[in-house]
Order: sequence, then C-alpha cells, then structure tokens
Amino acid sequence: MIGLDLTLVWAAIIGFAIIAYTVMDGFDLGIGILFHTMPPGPERDQAMNSIAPVWDGNETWLVLGGGGLMAVFPLAYAIILPATYPLMIAMLLGLIFRGVAFEFRWRDPNHRAGWDLAFTIGSLVAALAQGITLGAILQGIHVENNAYAGGWLDWLSPFSLLCGVALVSAYAMLGSAWLVWKTEGAAQDRARRNAIILGGLTLVGIAAVSLATPFLAIEYWRRWFDMPGLLIAAPVPVLVAVCAVAYFLALRRGSERLPFIMALALFLLCFAGLGVSIFPYAVPQAVTIWQAAAPHKSQAFMLGGAVVILPAILAYTGWAYWVFRGKVGTHGYH
Repeated sequence: MIGLDLTLVWAAIIGFAIIAYTVMDGFDLGIGILFHTMPPGPERDQAMNSIAPVWDGNETWLVLGGGGLMAVFPLAYAIILPATYPLMIAMLLGLIFRGVAFEFRWRDPNHRAGWDLAFTIGSLVAALAQGITLGAILQGIHVENNAYAGGWLDWLSPFSLLCGVALVSAYAMLGSAWLVWKTEGAAQDRARRNAIILGGLTLVGIAAVSLATPFLAIEYWRRWFDMPGLLIAAPVPVLVAVCAVAYFLALRRGSERLPFIMALALFLLCFAGLGVSIFPYAVPQAVTIWQAAAPHKSQAFMLGGAVVILPAILAYTGWAYWVFRGKVGTHGYH
C-alpha cells in the first residue's frame, strides 16, 4: 500500500509538471507562433518583452517532467522515448532555435529579421512536435516484452497530425490571450482579434480530437460512454462549453485578464479529459503506472528531493510573475 501511494504521488507530481509546462511555456510558444502576424517594430518588441522575464523559467517544468519520468517511471520512459525519437529531436531543436533567436535578436539588430523568423519557426516546430507526440501516445505504442517494438515512423498518423495542429492552435490562442492582458494600444487590439479567431479554431480542434479519441481503442469508448465512466467524463465537455462561452464574452466585453484565465481553464479541462482516457496507464493500453514505477526505496529517496525542489520552483515562479504583473511597453514592463 505504501508503494502504491508513492506511485500515485509521483504520477500526480509528474502530471502537475507536464500541465505547468504546457500552460506556462504554451503562451510564449504561442507568441512565437504568432510573431510574424505582427508588424516589425514596437508590436514585436512588446510581445517579446512580455515574456522576457519568465520564458526560460517556464521550461523548468519540462526538465522536471522529463527527468521525473526517467527516474520514477523508467519503463515508460524506455518505451515512449524510442517511439518518439524524431519528435523529441524536432522539439529540442525547435526550443534551441527559439532560445537562441530570443537572445540574439536584441544583440544583432542587423539580422533581426532572420532571428525573428527563427523564433517563429522554432516555436512552431516545438509546438507541433509536442502535439504529435501526444497523439502518438494516445493512439497506442507497440510494446512487446516491455520494450518498444514498432517502427521509426509509427508516430505518424492522421490522428497524431490532428493533435499537432490542434495544439499549435491552442498555444496560439493562449499566446494571444496573454497579449490581450499584457499589451496596450494596437498590439492589444490585434491580439484581441487573433484571440477570437484562434479561440474558434481551438474549439474545433478540441472537438475533433475528442470525437476521434474514443474510436482509437474500445477502452477509450467505454470510459467516455459506458457507466460508471460516463458519470466522471460527462462534466468535462459541459465545463468546456461554459469556459468557451465565458472566454468569448470576456473578449467581446473588453476584459483583459479573464480571456487568459478561461484559456487556461480550457487547457486544464483538456488535461482532465486526457486523464479520464488514459489513467492509470503510463503507456496507454500497455503499461500501468505501477508496472512502470521504480522500486519503492528509489521513489521515497527522490520524493525527499522533490519536497524541497517543488516549493522552491513554485516560489520563484510565483515571485517572477508577481514582480512582472503589470503592462509591458517597447522598453519593458512599467
């Protein structure tokens, strides 16, 4: 029982890290995706300045989630990584391009157009790779004898591509909602228009993925449409509809913070739906979290470190967002 509890605790920690990364790094990836819809000059500078104090700290959660998966659920890590090698490589290269472009566009103004393009491409590639990875995991990984037994391109399918496009749209929606909150003037007006369009596209993506998922495996169908799973799953689409209405009303009424909050709520509800579909599997339909877990003593030892590290990360993240809580201009926050 003690071992079971630790496994659940670690599943919750890693799940939280993944959610935190997705929503925190999601809006700055979204800004990168939208970067070339903004005219060069003050609008791009405002967008970049709005994420400058927090973007690199946001990626702490990616390290925690990936490192935690390797350390606490090594079997799941050993199966998922070989199944998605091309996607992981593409994501990391995209993040590298984005990070380098972020720094050098200020220090090399003679080539700023090139760095801006690299920032956009890196953000788009990273977001697309993350969405396709999610789709590849959901559609199932071929496992034999606790090892990946599929091919190099098993991750590539219409469903995984649909998930990739949907996540790109969702990140862009989150980025535009962030800019509605953080910018002023023409930049905010453009962000508000983008947020309305991208909100609609994101809802279409959510609906398409949600409708396709139950047809991937009979277990998914049972969880969403058979009792008693229906009682757990039914509130999710209802709450998605409520948050979507609140999101668009907030944009129409000129609210600045509420659209971003509702966009975050949509992300959290999508994660809740994902949990309904796959829990308690670490590799859907193949390996449960308990089968994938490291020995109890290893989990206990690492949990001691997590008890110290997690509050520290939350503290400095919260402090950074509190310090830079105002509006941003072309020369930084004010």
